[in-house]
Amino acid sequence: MTNNHINYVELKAKNLEAVKEFYSKAFGWTFIDYGPDYTAFADTGLDGGFERSDAPVTNGALIILYHEDLEGKRDEIRSAKGKISKDIFSFPGGRRFHFIDPAGNELAVWSDK
Repeated sequence: MTNNHINYVELKAKNLEAVKEFYSKAFGWTFIDYGPDYTAFADTGLDGGFERSDAPVTNGALIILYHEDLEGKRDEIRSAKGKISKDIFSFPGGRRFHFIDPAGNELAVWSDK
C-alpha cells in the first residue's frame, strides 16, 4: 500500500444478497462477507465493498485513500481547508475518517496502523 493513493471504493446497497448475485453473474466477482452489513470484493481491478444501507443512494461510491498516519493526514486536510465529516473510527481491519473537499465531494482515508 502506498500513502495518498486510492486504495478502495465503497458502495451502498439495500440488499447485499441481490447485489452479490448481480456482480457474480454479470462480472464473475467473488465476495467475502464481514458480518451481515458488509461484503467485500477483490480481484476486480480495485478492491472495494458494499455496505448495507437503507438510505437513498445519491452518490454511489465512496473513494477511500490510504495513509499510514491518519492523525497527521487529517490535520493536513484541515490545513488545506477540507472539512472532516466523520472523525477517526475503528472497523475490522483498521481505522478511517471521512472528509469533504472544497467541491463538496466526500472521500475517506484509512489505515491498517
